[in-house]
Amino acid sequence: MVFQGAATALITPMKGYEVDYDKFGKLIDWQIEQGIDGLVICGTTGEGSTLSDEEHREVLRYAVKRVAGKVPVIAGTGSNDTAYAIELTKFACEIGCDAMLVVTPYYNKATQNGLIQTFTAIADASTKPVILYNVPSRTGCNLLPATCAKLAEHPMITGIKEASGNISQVAELMALCGDKIDLYSGNDDQIVPILSLGGKGVISVLSNCMPKETSEICQKFFDGDVAGSAKMQLDLLPFINSLFSEVNPIPVKAAMEAMGFCDGDIRLPLTPMEDANKEKMFALMREQGLID
Repeated sequence: MVFQGAATALITPMKGYEVDYDKFGKLIDWQIEQGIDGLVICGTTGEGSTLSDEEHREVLRYAVKRVAGKVPVIAGTGSNDTAYAIELTKFACEIGCDAMLVVTPYYNKATQNGLIQTFTAIADASTKPVILYNVPSRTGCNLLPATCAKLAEHPMITGIKEASGNISQVAELMALCGDKIDLYSGNDDQIVPILSLGGKGVISVLSNCMPKETSEICQKFFDGDVAGSAKMQLDLLPFINSLFSEVNPIPVKAAMEAMGFCDGDIRLPLTPMEDANKEKMFALMREQGLID
């Protein structure tokens, strides 16, 4: 198992168009101090799709050095170009990342057979565990349970981040895969339902702002306090929804700017958060004591 509990899909702080490594390092330190269980670097929330190849590699390299083995570093190495995903996966393995998060191909998409061949090729090239990432709302490509069951036979494919939002599909996935794959929620509003189906935790946007609390939702569940875990999730639901009131990571970058962790700069085609949505989110953050 790569991790149990909450791993943050970490933002990439930027100053103008450049990566702000000073703030990135401080953010990593704070996440670890707050008790996060893992860090995903250069994922969707980290704007991996608009980082140049050189930036992508440097951000991964910096994160591995800064984390220094305190928690697992999971590298976003997926692409709609399988050859590039293989190349990036090899690089991430070489510099000491602990696992890969590999999204289904976007835009050009793939058949289920194409997904099997793609993920198999990437996993064959990896010396570290591979976590599949299913997020059809963003990719237009759904990784079906029967396909996951075949992929779970690969020794390097050990987990899946499930963000389809379809609990019935997730139940079928676990019925077919069982303990052959570690299941992680990819949606912050479905942590407890996913855990109830045998999930090991969440790869979270919420934990950028609330790492301690997000980890606690999982730990309460593992400790048998299911009601307490569910109450925490439901109490945080309005704030979770506000973090997705616009395309991720637009809101979370605005939230982290308000908390002093970044300048809030974001790369096109994403744009700064609209004022009306921002004010609603800030009101909820004040309720949680995240900002004054």
